[in-house]
Amino acid sequence: MARLNVNPTRMVLTGLKKRLKTAIRGHKLLKDKRDELMKKFLDIVRENKRLREEMEEKLMVVHSRFVMARAVMNTELVEEALMFPKIELNLKAKTRNIMSVNVPVLEFTTGENIEGDIYPYGFAYTTGELDEAIATLSALAPDLLKLAEMEKSAQLLADEIEKTRRRVNALEYVMIPNLQETIKYITMKLEENERSNLTRLMKVKDMMLEKAHHYKARRGFSSG
Repeated sequence: MARLNVNPTRMVLTGLKKRLKTAIRGHKLLKDKRDELMKKFLDIVRENKRLREEMEEKLMVVHSRFVMARAVMNTELVEEALMFPKIELNLKAKTRNIMSVNVPVLEFTTGENIEGDIYPYGFAYTTGELDEAIATLSALAPDLLKLAEMEKSAQLLADEIEKTRRRVNALEYVMIPNLQETIKYITMKLEENERSNLTRLMKVKDMMLEKAHHYKARRGFSSG
């Protein structure tokens, strides 16, 4: 603990006590915020883990179907079939607030409403495996977008948790102990000054009484 470099006066003491009260209240609020952020973060991480495992499993299926299509079809033909997408996707990004952290909300829409017509090629020279791969990948688009949203949210919450943790530690282990130590020092200094003043006053009183006593004694002697 380090004592603050301040003058040991009553005005400074009053100001430090107000700062200490504010620091203690801020420490409690930040701890509550950190704990709530941790709960939100763990909920998102659990859901993110579940969704990621599900997406990885489905993407493996998509990959295997693409591999099968390339095994049956000519490579150049596969690339030509997939060269021009049939549907245009428009991505819209918004934000929502979680404990003062703005996390992304991603939405997408298709350029044209041609439901069911997602294949950018004719069926004459392609295989069923390619059709299944395209259909599965198209169905996964909303979940893939949700996964990206959750992973970015988890990253932002983790950054905020770390910032909040550092602030809590700074208050708990630096600012609050320093304020308490300084308040204790000033209180002791003021009490010491009061004792010194009281001692001086008592000495002055004794001196005045002694002087008055001698004065009366001299007058009494003169009168006799």
